[in-house]
Amino acid sequence: MITGELKSQIDQIWNTFWTGGISNTITIVEQLTYLIFIKDLDETETRNERKAQRGFAHTPIFGEDQQDFRWKNLKEMDVNARHNIFSNTVDGVFPFIRSLGSEKSLFSTYMKGATFGISKPAVLDQVMEKLERIDMSNQDTKGDIYEYLLSKLEGGGTAGQFRTPRHIIKLMVELMQPSLEDTICDPSVGTAGFLVAAKEYIDKHNGVTELDKHSGHINKTMFNGTEFDATMLRIASMNLYLHGVEEPNIMDVDAVSKDNTVSDAYSLVLANPPFKGTIDKDSIAPGLKNVTDTSKTELLFLALMLRQLKTGGRAAVIVPDGVLFGSGKAHKSIRQEIVANNKLEAVISMPSGVFKPYAGVSTAIIIFTKTGSGGTDKVWFYDMLADGKSLDDKRNLLVDQELFEAFSFGEGADALTEAEQKALHDNFNLPDIIKRYPNRAQDQGARTEQSFLVPFEEIKENDWDLSINRYKEIVYEEVEYDAPNIIVERINKLSEERMNLLSQIKN
Repeated sequence: MITGELKSQIDQIWNTFWTGGISNTITIVEQLTYLIFIKDLDETETRNERKAQRGFAHTPIFGEDQQDFRWKNLKEMDVNARHNIFSNTVDGVFPFIRSLGSEKSLFSTYMKGATFGISKPAVLDQVMEKLERIDMSNQDTKGDIYEYLLSKLEGGGTAGQFRTPRHIIKLMVELMQPSLEDTICDPSVGTAGFLVAAKEYIDKHNGVTELDKHSGHINKTMFNGTEFDATMLRIASMNLYLHGVEEPNIMDVDAVSKDNTVSDAYSLVLANPPFKGTIDKDSIAPGLKNVTDTSKTELLFLALMLRQLKTGGRAAVIVPDGVLFGSGKAHKSIRQEIVANNKLEAVISMPSGVFKPYAGVSTAIIIFTKTGSGGTDKVWFYDMLADGKSLDDKRNLLVDQELFEAFSFGEGADALTEAEQKALHDNFNLPDIIKRYPNRAQDQGARTEQSFLVPFEEIKENDWDLSINRYKEIVYEEVEYDAPNIIVERINKLSEERMNLLSQIKN
């Protein structure tokens, strides 16, 4: 998470750009991203060199004549000599970056637009010096830096695009458990947070031999996405490249437009599509309008996912609450399509503070399987009340950081007393969700509890309403009041005490 110290360090770097004459927000974000990428390339190379000493094969990122491009060597150079290497448009650092990836890969295509934009050697020197002080060995830290940088782009998002908190991404990946056989897509890829988390999960749960066996699939076909913002395309491509995906398939296209013709292609979709965005009706892919006749992006993306998934493919998607209970024809038709014609597995309601400080919107995670022939029997609802952080703008961590990052419940909580486990759950529901989800069909929870099942017929009778409040029963505690004469007596006593105090003050 973005700590006060880390936030302060990034703000100092930001100020260095401003005082150096670079005030365009997008330019600052992109130039900083390039520098982080270059730093990461060197760290990746160093890790690979250590592995090579233990017998692992690896292809060097930097050739013998490219050692000057490594961060560890750049930071030791004379200020002007270093700037010359960055600004050299023929055989400097940036031509090297643009050459990474195979010649015809989408990565190399998007990186062709990567250019150096820091004109003053002193500014580059100060920025590199400040970046060097930040420990970015932890991927979460890099993710937090990206998220904080991107939050500066118009207050956290445009057209309803909000950066998904990393622990929510990790939760969704844990629930879906991607495998080496999956072909994964995020149709609103942004910085590729979902795809990176899926890659980390796959790396964690498979040995070197298995990963090597599937390397062609991992590098070229496993990770897919769409994004029409040129800056995001480069950031997403760099992010995946640094996580071992050499040729991520991120397409430069408006996902829900006629230009995107992909269908029946993916086995897993992980996404947080833009909320409250709209698209010109004439440019919408006709097949999507047949499912939900609307220009609202949050509905069109759901129709797109159903089209792009293979039969049997699964999706975990964040949607605003309005999608769950909206009374418009378009809202009802997409819900009916998911529930009646496919298989809705779960609806996990999230507290409204999850996207703070950037937005206070209430959201939910919906999980469904494409069948094309129905299959919804009972839908599992879970009311997430606490995500491990305070639900105000500060979003302070409320539980042990190691536990928060690992989501270790069974092992991590075995040593805790029952009272300690309850205290943990009161602040952090994610481990409970991960524990319960695989056995959701056997959930016997009453409608007054945090999780319960709702049968298909009841959802149908309620006009396909998927909001948890429609089905959850609220238990109101009975409040007992004192008799009026006792309350009057108490008021009289307070008045008497007040008069005595006033008398003392006068004396």
